[in-house]
Amino acid sequence: MRGDLIDIGGRRLRAVRAGPEAPAPLVVCEHGAFGCAADWAVVQEKLAAKGLRSIAYDRAGMGHSEPGPLPRDGRAANADLAALLRAMGETGPFVLVGHSMGGLSSRLFALTHPERVSGLVLVDAVTPDALGLPGVPAAVAAFGQLLRLASLAGRVGLMVPVSLLTGNLIGLTGEAKPEKRRIHASHVHARWAAEEVLMWPRTSSLAGAAELPETLPVAVVTAGAAHTRKPLKAMQETPARRSRFGHIDHVARCNHANLLGPRFADAIVRGVEHVLSASRVRAG
Repeated sequence: MRGDLIDIGGRRLRAVRAGPEAPAPLVVCEHGAFGCAADWAVVQEKLAAKGLRSIAYDRAGMGHSEPGPLPRDGRAANADLAALLRAMGETGPFVLVGHSMGGLSSRLFALTHPERVSGLVLVDAVTPDALGLPGVPAAVAAFGQLLRLASLAGRVGLMVPVSLLTGNLIGLTGEAKPEKRRIHASHVHARWAAEEVLMWPRTSSLAGAAELPETLPVAVVTAGAAHTRKPLKAMQETPARRSRFGHIDHVARCNHANLLGPRFADAIVRGVEHVLSASRVRAG
């Protein structure tokens, strides 16, 4: 297992550190639905090459982390993250980087702990208002039920062949590649991913209860050219457009998964660098 199991008060979460020992800020990577810390391996490697320190972690019950109490909505995920950072001796400031559904948790953490968050990078992220798009609520509910079926299938080993097809859509290399495939075959991982997805509407409501501060640097990085998926793109762009220190990058010729991979992850690093630079301007 890469990384360490950190006790957050009677149960443990897996966290993977990368980059040099250096002062804050710390880049905190939040994975998407059915994701795990391995998803961020390429991004963390690229951040480390820039001299930036980061952690990626598995939310409760997913990857190598131990389960937590129900319900698994954004409030519960954020409480775990705060406990994890406290247990690791990290006081901030933090740059939060959230992919897909992890964008909701990152947004909520920024709203809940504004004094500790110096910037936000939303990576092809779900927005609180996305549930208003036609067909999205039904798709989310179906996804949650599909993950429950995947958990049942995983109990008898049926997810192993599936994981050979789905376990490396990002294009991971090294230790993270087989790790991701093993996790995708895990019935425990699928069960707790389902618990999160079924709480998606509640997490959206929590994350959309207030606007982000206009002074918070926000970078939005999306998969696909600007002219694709226009209604969703417009929603995704909004946090950066509202920010005085916004940054928008629509990355052509990539998809939701491989945006995190070797060919396209530099766009995410540029987003991190933007918010770090903007946060220094904001502080000075």
